[in-house]
Amino acid sequence: MQLIVRYGFLKQQHIFLALTNFQFILLVVSTLCIAAGGYIINDIFDVETDIENRPKRVVVGTSISEDIAYNLYFGFTVVGVLIGFYLSNAIGLNSFAGAFIITAALLYLYANSLKQSLLIGNVIVALLLSFSVLIIALFDLLPVTYEGNRAEMGLIFTILLDYAIFAFIINFIREIVKDLEDINGDYNQGMNTLPIAIGISRTTKIVFALGIVFILYLCYYIYQYYFLNHLIISTLYSILFIVSPMIYCIIKIFEAKHQSEFKHLSNILKIILCFGILSIAITSYNIQHHV
Repeated sequence: MQLIVRYGFLKQQHIFLALTNFQFILLVVSTLCIAAGGYIINDIFDVETDIENRPKRVVVGTSISEDIAYNLYFGFTVVGVLIGFYLSNAIGLNSFAGAFIITAALLYLYANSLKQSLLIGNVIVALLLSFSVLIIALFDLLPVTYEGNRAEMGLIFTILLDYAIFAFIINFIREIVKDLEDINGDYNQGMNTLPIAIGISRTTKIVFALGIVFILYLCYYIYQYYFLNHLIISTLYSILFIVSPMIYCIIKIFEAKHQSEFKHLSNILKIILCFGILSIAITSYNIQHHV
């Protein structure tokens, strides 16, 4: 996602970026390391739940010991945060290192306790995903923004913000669908997810309503920014690969009752997210070759 945003969009705008290619790769590595640490600590705390929900995918306690898992968590997280400190110093904004510390801390708190709270965990995961888009603007655009290019940089930042909002909404919906998939194991572990709190039927209705709102938002965006500007490739791409599968999801959510069906929808939403982020490169190409 970060590579697509930088090389499929920002590099095509013919603007000066703060990070060198090597430094940007380090930003990606830092993101991967902190995310890896988050996955590992989540697996450590989730062993009992995963034994019931995903018995074939349990790693901690089977493939590796808990001690090794903790060491890997610590190693990945420290490397990610240290790279963040280096990059913040490289752009002359040392306070930005706090973003890496806060992200790592939120991932730990999510795994340890917050995901057991109603919707809080869902919001945190969705926010962290969207922040992985915005962090590019903070490190690549903000340090080289001045009075002379403020309007241009502001427009680019607004576009990145739009995609961050897209990533947040789609991932928030997906997190709720994953809670539907994992309801049995989560209930036995005393968690308070939305399906446990209000039931599967009401939760699927909420997912349907969120999906409808999201589709309307997408249609407005496509019409306003693609169709009216005669960006036909972007318009068709968005309808075929984002709106259509989203309509499929909200139709299927009413029929879904079993874990395998919710897992299928979760995977479809993940694919929609990928296509959505890829659209920034498609649109950039469409604009450059639009006559």
